[in-house]
Amino acid sequence: MKLVVQVKLLPSPEQAAALLATLRACNRAADHVSQVAFGSGVKDRNGLQKLVYADIKTTFGLSAQPAVRVVKKVVDAYSALAASLKAGRLGGPGSKRYRSVVGAPVGFRPEAAQPFDDRCLSWQTDARTVSIWTVDGRLRGIRYTGSPDQLKTLAEYRRGESDLARRGGKWFLIATCDLPDPEVYEPVDWIGVDRGIVNLATTSDGSNYQGRRLNRYRRWQARKRAELQARRTRSATRRLGARAKKEQRHATDVNHRISKEIVSVAQRTGRGIAVEQLDGIRERVRLRRDQRGTLSSWPFHQLGQHLAYKARRAGVPFLEVDPAYTSQRCPRCGHTERANRSTRDHFSCRRCVLAGPADVVAGVNVRNRARSAWVFVTTPVPAPA
Repeated sequence: MKLVVQVKLLPSPEQAAALLATLRACNRAADHVSQVAFGSGVKDRNGLQKLVYADIKTTFGLSAQPAVRVVKKVVDAYSALAASLKAGRLGGPGSKRYRSVVGAPVGFRPEAAQPFDDRCLSWQTDARTVSIWTVDGRLRGIRYTGSPDQLKTLAEYRRGESDLARRGGKWFLIATCDLPDPEVYEPVDWIGVDRGIVNLATTSDGSNYQGRRLNRYRRWQARKRAELQARRTRSATRRLGARAKKEQRHATDVNHRISKEIVSVAQRTGRGIAVEQLDGIRERVRLRRDQRGTLSSWPFHQLGQHLAYKARRAGVPFLEVDPAYTSQRCPRCGHTERANRSTRDHFSCRRCVLAGPADVVAGVNVRNRARSAWVFVTTPVPAPA
């Protein structure tokens, strides 16, 4: 399985200045390559490299391999844009956003991350240092740090490119590690997980991970942002920049802790994990204007991703099941009716009078569907006649 490991670089002021000059030179070159690709219509790697390779080496001071990485970075950006357009994530062909994206070349921020391969960047994991190419020459002995688990994973399983990134004045290296997949065991049962806004996750065992504290924190952050935006001063702008992504990091940490606990329970008890497949939920529902921000910042998808990769890393079976009517179906008699869920928090079956917390009932229904689905997943393919 692929796992991304991020470590923090600890460069000296002189090294940091060289790294910053390198990022800016690479992104200026990427902007130039993007304009050539947009104007000529050539967006494949080999064709584009023939057009711009010599130019970006002489004009922007890049050596051979960084120039190749810049071209690959631009090609990947146009491939990602084409995939987004095809999937409709940028609106229809007649929308304003679609036309604005298609009508201009892809741009790159002056300090956008830059990929480096093993010819441009080498790791000395024993000494915890890296050697990296810059426009001011090769820098050696740049120290890095991270958690013990990150450092161990990096030393044993790092493969391919590493991205140099700068955020908030700090430097990071983001490396891809290729870990061996552990064997998935045969589950004795399943833990159904129902995800929501008020309760971030509720399991079929009755464990409830409430989101009230996270929602309070988000509302507080929204008020602070509004206050700072209303001031319209330089200091307010600086403080807004310092707050950027702080809420996102907090929500990510909450999701990590919830998913880690659920996976550990499943691994300890020999069970699998089942969640609802909630793809396209933002397109399926229509909300009032005051509800849109809450749904857009709801990290349900990230929680599902954390559960999936942590379960895979631990060898725990993981399934996504059909979410239809999981909160309205009675797990005892199967009666499905909207009136079964009289309020958001309470479930009461109109036929057999089974009652309980609505989110727990939904988790039980998810668990029951996983029991049925696992039979089809593990059924051997019949031999051809």
